Amino acid sequence: MYETITSPINYGGLTLKNRIIFAPTSMGLPEEELIARYRAIAKGGCAMIILGDVPVGHHGFGPSLYSKKGFAFYQHIIEAVHAEGCLVCAQLHQSDSNIKAMVKYIPGVLTKKISPADLRPLLNAQVEPYITGMPVKKIHEIIEDFGRAAVLARKAGFDMVQIHGDRMCGSFSSTVYNHRTDDYGGSAKNRARFAVEAVRAVRRRLPDIPIDYKLAVRQENPHYGNAGVLREELPVFVPLLEQAGVTSFHVTLANHGELTDTIPPANHPYFPGEGCFLPFCDEVRKLTKLPICGVGGLTQPDFVEQQLASGRIDCAAMSRQLIADPDWPSKVMAGRANEIHRCVRCNKKCLGGMMAHQGVHCIYEKEKNA
Repeated sequence: MYETITSPINYGGLTLKNRIIFAPTSMGLPEEELIARYRAIAKGGCAMIILGDVPVGHHGFGPSLYSKKGFAFYQHIIEAVHAEGCLVCAQLHQSDSNIKAMVKYIPGVLTKKISPADLRPLLNAQVEPYITGMPVKKIHEIIEDFGRAAVLARKAGFDMVQIHGDRMCGSFSSTVYNHRTDDYGGSAKNRARFAVEAVRAVRRRLPDIPIDYKLAVRQENPHYGNAGVLREELPVFVPLLEQAGVTSFHVTLANHGELTDTIPPANHPYFPGEGCFLPFCDEVRKLTKLPICGVGGLTQPDFVEQQLASGRIDCAAMSRQLIADPDWPSKVMAGRANEIHRCVRCNKKCLGGMMAHQGVHCIYEKEKNA
C-alpha cells in the first residue's frame, strides 16, 4: 500500500533503505536521554537521522568535533543509531550570532528580564551588521572550517554531511542581512558565494562524500523568513550549489523570523496544512534533477505516499511526527498505520519545551509513560 515510502533510494550517492528522514532538530536534552531518543527514532525504522547544528569551528553552540569529548559524543550517537540499521548525517552549522554583541544581553537573561522569546529578535537584529562588516579573512577561515569539520565528521562515522543553508550561509544569501559591496554581496551570484565556497571546501577534501544542502527559501507577499534565498533567486543559487558539489537538496522555509513560522502549528495563518513547505520544493524541482527532500507538517502516510509516488519529492523529512511516534515508519511498513500517534502540531512540549530550556518532548509522552 505504501510502496514508495518503503522503497530504497539513491539519495545523492547514499543508499537509503526507505524514504523517511528525521529532520535536524535542536533537542536540548542531556546526553544519555538524547542518545536514547535517537536510538528510539532509528529503531522505529526511518532511513536516516540528520543530526542538527554540528559546529564547523572549534567553538560554537554545541559539542565540538575538534575536542576529544565532543568527538566521542558524536561517536556514541552514531554507534547507537547505526546499531538500529539507520544512517546518520551531520548538519554542518556555522552560527551567524555575533558573540560580542550577545554579551550585553547576558545579565538580562540571567536575571530573567530577557526571556528566550525576547532574546531571539535581539540577536537577529545583530545579524546584518555582523555579516555586512565581517572581514574577508574571517570569511575565508570559516569557509575552510566547513571542509575541516567534514573530514572530522567522516572520521567520527557520519555517512553524509549537510551544509546548513540557513544561519551564516542563509544570512550571506539574503538581501535582508547582507549589505556588503564586495565579492560576497550585491548580486544574487555574489550572495551565493559564501555557501558555494563552503560546499567546495567540503568537496575538495572529500571528493566522494554525499553533500546535502539545507536550502532555506524566503518568500514575500506575504513575508516569511529573513535569511535564505528568495524564490525568484533560486535559478541562480541552485545551479551554482549543484556545480559546487551538492548531491541533494533539503528544502524548507528560511529562518530568522518567528519560530512558529519555521515550526508552524496547525493554526498557523499561512502554513497550517500538511506538507506546508512543499511548494518550495516545486520551485527547486524545476531547476535540478538531484534528489529533493521535503519537510513541513508531514504526518499522514497516504499524503506522504502520494507526494513521493508523484515525484514531487524523493524523500520526506519529519521531526515533530517522529518525536510524537518514532515507530511511524515501522507501523506504516507493517500495515498498522491506524495505530500511529499522529502529531497534532500543537507545539506545546516540542517547541514549547525547547523555548523553556526543558528539551524537546511531546504531549504523548505522559500518555505512553502512564
